[in-house]
This record gives sequence, structure tokens and C-alpha cells, in this order.
Amino acid sequence: MYTITRKSLAQLLGVSVLALSLAACGNSGAESEQIPETDTEGTPTEQVEEEATTRVITDAMGHEVVVPANPERVIASYLEDHLVALGIKPAAQWSISDGQGVQDYLQYELKDVPTIPYDLPFEAVMEMNPDLIIVESASMVEEGKYEQYNKIAPTYVIGVEVNNDWRDELVRVGQVFGKEELANEVLTEYDTKAAEAKASIETGVGTPSVAAVWLVGGKFFMVAETVSSGAVLYGDLELEVPEVVKEISENATGNWNEISLEKLAELDADHLFLINSDNGVETTPLSESLWGSIPAVKAGNVHEFSPSESWLYTGPIANSQIIDHVVERLVK
Repeated sequence: MYTITRKSLAQLLGVSVLALSLAACGNSGAESEQIPETDTEGTPTEQVEEEATTRVITDAMGHEVVVPANPERVIASYLEDHLVALGIKPAAQWSISDGQGVQDYLQYELKDVPTIPYDLPFEAVMEMNPDLIIVESASMVEEGKYEQYNKIAPTYVIGVEVNNDWRDELVRVGQVFGKEELANEVLTEYDTKAAEAKASIETGVGTPSVAAVWLVGGKFFMVAETVSSGAVLYGDLELEVPEVVKEISENATGNWNEISLEKLAELDADHLFLINSDNGVETTPLSESLWGSIPAVKAGNVHEFSPSESWLYTGPIANSQIIDHVVERLVK
């Protein structure tokens, strides 16, 4: 079974030194040391000022990273959702296909931000002159890549897994910037919104079974139960999980997992959310009789979205927009 991790998602859519000096001064021909000024605890004032410009934090891989207290040129490929939610504008943004593909749903905030290839080539990173690099997972810095990035700028690794929990990612990003309180506020606002949406759906239509599938290159991919938009549908909104989704999720190794049209025809979902990357393509599986036999299709309960929407991504902003879409389509 072919699966789509965040890396292959990108491919398909196309991620100061402290110095204290002692100065001599003359007094009646004799030399004496100039005693540096200290704070109330006896720490040299210059040292206090220097330390205040950086902070040392430990990343998911155990690296002690010396980060600027107020980083101004940050590169955090595929973590832009978290940055924007915390009011941070990166120096460059994730892209594919030589900058032609970006996270469209974030472009209101990032429209003037230059692009960088999703896999962060060293030369491209150097050209951006970052003062901090944040990478999403340990897999992005394997085979000596961490050391190379760290030569360019302090490098912080968010998590060790390919698919980290987005809530944990947001908190960690908040810690990097000293914005833990704001990160927790964002989470609280999101959870409140999800709870209100869940109640609205239950009042309007009960708890229907739903599924999300992505059509790209003539193939279907189904979102797994606990990641990406699946985590929103089944975790946050607690909508019913169809048996086919459970089966696909059992062996899932990525966010989106290939599913045949024959298997999709067995989908016992009341509503189907379709992310259509093949819109405008002359011949697609959507014209086949098997597609028309799917219960949700027969009932007219297919809700179509373009890949420029937030359904293929994850984070407080993407997930919040997905919640809006679900409520709009289910509660009429």
C-alpha cells in the first residue's frame, strides 16, 4: 500500500562570544585592575547583558541549542502554521515545484515571504541567512544533516517522529520563542471551538459517519484516523469512524494511504469529504460507475474541496478551518 508522509505529500503536490577585558589605568605611576561592574548577585554586568541575548533549550534529540532571545530570521519548514498562530513571520516558507506550490491557506499572512524548497537544501538555507532553524522531525536531519544545518544557524528539532502530535509541536515552538503562555491560549481557543462545533453538529444532525479522501493523479488516498484531518474529524469532533477507515488506519504508515476504488466502494460513511487535485482533468475515477455506487455519493453527500484548502495540512489554523468546513457542510 502506498502511503503519503509529509515528505511525499510535498512531492505529490509538485517541506556571540562573551568577552570581558581588564583594562589598566595609571594612578601615581602604579597600575591597578579595573573591577567590572556587577549585579546584585555579583555577576559581571556585561555577562548578564550577553546572556540575556540568548537562551539555552534542549530539543527532542537532546541537543542543547543556544537560540537568540528574539530570533528575527527563522526557517521552520512545514511549521509555518504554528508560527503564524503565535504571531511569528518566518524568513522563508515551505514550498514545492520551485516555489510554485505553497500552503495556500496561510498566504494572507505569508504572501510576501520568500519560498524555500520543502526539504531545505543547505545552499538555499544559507542564502536566507537565518538566525534560527527549526525542523519538524529527526528524520529531516539524519546522516549528518543536523551538523550541517547547525553550522549555518542554531538548529532545534521539534520531535523524533515523522508525524508528531500537532499540539505538542505548537507547545514546543512556543517554548523556543518564549511564548508558552500564548501557545496554551491558542490551544484553549481551539479546543473551545472544537467543543462548540461538536455540540452544533450533534444538535443539527447527530453523529454521522464521515471520511476524507484525496484524489490526486488518478488515485485515491484516505486520511488515517488519528492524524491530519482525520484527527479533527474523529478526535476533536468525535464523528463516527467507518469500518473502511479503521481498516486502512490499522496499517497506515503515513497521513494519507492509498485506497482502491473497489475498496472505496465499500465505504459505509454518511458523508464524504473529497479533496480533488484532479479537478479539470478530463478523465478521472469520478466518472466510473463504482464511484457512483458509494452510498455517500448516491445520497448526494460528497463535499468537495480543492487542495488549496487546509485539508492536507495540520496545525491550529488548518484544523480550525477544517472545523469550519465540516460545520458549514453538515449543519444546514
